[in-house]
Amino acid sequence: MSEKKKILVTSALPYANGALHLGHLAGAYLPADIYVRYLRLLGKDVLWVCGSDEHGAAITMRAKKEGRSPKEIIDTYHELNKQTFKDLGISFDHYHRTSAKLHHETSQEFFTKLNEKGDEFEVRTIEQYYDEDYNQFLADRYIKGTCPRCSHPEAYGDQCENCGSDLSPTELINPVSTLSGKSPVLKETKLWYFKLDKHEEWLKEWISEGTLDGVAHHDAKKWKKHVLGQCLSWLNNGLQPRAITRDLDWGIPVPLEGAEGKVLYVWFDAPIGYISSTKQWALDNGKDWEEYWKGEDVELIHFIGKDNIVFHCIIFPAMLKAYGDYALPRNVPANQFLNFEGQKFSKSRGWGIEQHEYLEAFKDFPNKEDALRYALLRNLPENRDSDFKWDEFIEFYDNELADNLGNFLNRVVVLTNKYYEGAAPAIDVDLKEKLAEAIAIVDKITQELDAFSFKQAALALMELSSYGNTYLQDVSPWKIWKEDPDSAVVKECLFVCLQIASLLSILCEPFIPFTSPKIRAFLGLGETANGDLQSVLEQIKAGQALIAAGHKVGQSGVLFPKINDRRDASRLEIVNRQKNKLEDILAAEKGPEREPLKDEIQFDDFVKLDLRTGTITAAEAIPKADKLLKLSVDLGMEERTVVSGIALQYKPEEVVGQEIVLVANLAPRKLRGVLSQGMILMAENDEGKLSFVRPNETIGNGFVVK
Repeated sequence: MSEKKKILVTSALPYANGALHLGHLAGAYLPADIYVRYLRLLGKDVLWVCGSDEHGAAITMRAKKEGRSPKEIIDTYHELNKQTFKDLGISFDHYHRTSAKLHHETSQEFFTKLNEKGDEFEVRTIEQYYDEDYNQFLADRYIKGTCPRCSHPEAYGDQCENCGSDLSPTELINPVSTLSGKSPVLKETKLWYFKLDKHEEWLKEWISEGTLDGVAHHDAKKWKKHVLGQCLSWLNNGLQPRAITRDLDWGIPVPLEGAEGKVLYVWFDAPIGYISSTKQWALDNGKDWEEYWKGEDVELIHFIGKDNIVFHCIIFPAMLKAYGDYALPRNVPANQFLNFEGQKFSKSRGWGIEQHEYLEAFKDFPNKEDALRYALLRNLPENRDSDFKWDEFIEFYDNELADNLGNFLNRVVVLTNKYYEGAAPAIDVDLKEKLAEAIAIVDKITQELDAFSFKQAALALMELSSYGNTYLQDVSPWKIWKEDPDSAVVKECLFVCLQIASLLSILCEPFIPFTSPKIRAFLGLGETANGDLQSVLEQIKAGQALIAAGHKVGQSGVLFPKINDRRDASRLEIVNRQKNKLEDILAAEKGPEREPLKDEIQFDDFVKLDLRTGTITAAEAIPKADKLLKLSVDLGMEERTVVSGIALQYKPEEVVGQEIVLVANLAPRKLRGVLSQGMILMAENDEGKLSFVRPNETIGNGFVVK
């Protein structure tokens, strides 16, 4: 790809029927913001688009429940989420909405082009549930009934939220309409289907090999394992045509005669929102939108959560290729899910905190935006589910931002002002040699960012600050200066530390953008601009000073006042209020006593168990066995087949890439005709929810658990 390339970055369109919680921020928006800010600092031609997803049954359901129109619902949450993103420093180039006229026109044109091709769609007459009292066909979410798999009495027509099973409305036992509360009737209707199955062959090659039409397109090895695993699981099970229309009164009308009362299915129009958002940005800025979507010089990157992998890696690429001319994504660095204090976010329980609620609750907390960004960054669910904890929020803030980064920067500016009246000392030093280790750390930061490894990049950023702290402490210029105020050693130390501080001031910008300008002001530097990092990297590697001799620094201050502060408990009180809320919820929900402990065993009994770390590499359902999944487990030295009774709670594609602990020396036995070679350890709570037992950190496969 040439240096003239255009980089188009998208983040999943958030659904405009509710506020967004911290898990959403960690999934598709904070990682993308870090990446885009980094590319801008390198001077890249990058465009980042997003917007509100404003169609679908969930919005109409909320509107009916609250006695409001769908328009009122989407306007409320579009504005709330858009403002909250801005307040947290999420720097979209354009934030659009799918209710906009331009999006309707773009989606209808896309549908029309595919329809006119003659071989991308098929029309089927099917039976669908109909509410006779309301005279309308029912979307899947408008139907409730008993789940045929777990007997949960309030499963939806598309999914049981108790056991997680995908359903169709006709599978429900005793279905009822959520509109009238009565049993719906089956009635024939005509729907349009996208022939996804005809794209299966090229999709397999594109995803597994990175090859498109016989030409190298991207490096498949750089895609995350859980992304590839989920996609290949779908492809190996065979793709099927997917309905792209629905009988609803809220959505984008299907632009065909004989399709009155039908709208485009939300999954079809939502990703087209990336295109319409780009179009609107181009109109507003006098640009050509096609330059960012078409041609060999386009690099398309989708940031999403793991629940959107199939849509962005299989369905949307198939739509784009079917249309023709559009670029396909070169990477989809999907994150997994963020939990909150060990449990899933739950608005009904009050478990968690929404983004706008955080900003209000922490309004008196200094650096509240960057404090949250950094805590989430340090716990990003990049390759597996992770957990946000308030105790870690405090730890990351106090130990890393305050004691490490803030302490180093403050000391450098204070000493420069004290010893040299705020002017960088003049000294003859080989910066290229003196900063070799620091430059190596900077290279590590950029390499991690290039690889979408943002957590490791943040750790490397702190490593650079630690390097500066260690160097400053090792020299201890305050000791030398007392005896020799004109010491060359002190001058060299402060001059070198100022260069490290300058590096930190610009490298912090993608991660903690509210703090970066403050650091720059401490150092007497202007705010960063596009291309600055590229210039800085070239300068420092050439041995040129970033802060020249004689440059005047500003006045220092406390960048990150600590949370655990004996003289000021105000910040700790803010955090503790959140912790107390959770304790109150748990106290109110305290369940029955735990299962009694089993009979005592001897140490010799325990050591007979051979527990090994492993990774699930493939998963499939076992026919006529609702509870069982057939799993392939990589144990490092060999591959095992394991049958596990987790199918009611986990889909095959959800467990691919999951790290596990396996009882490796359990005698094999046949289950439903499949020889199972071990048992995966699971924990179960009072409600029967299963959770994988796994190492706290990735350590590899085949290692002994002691």
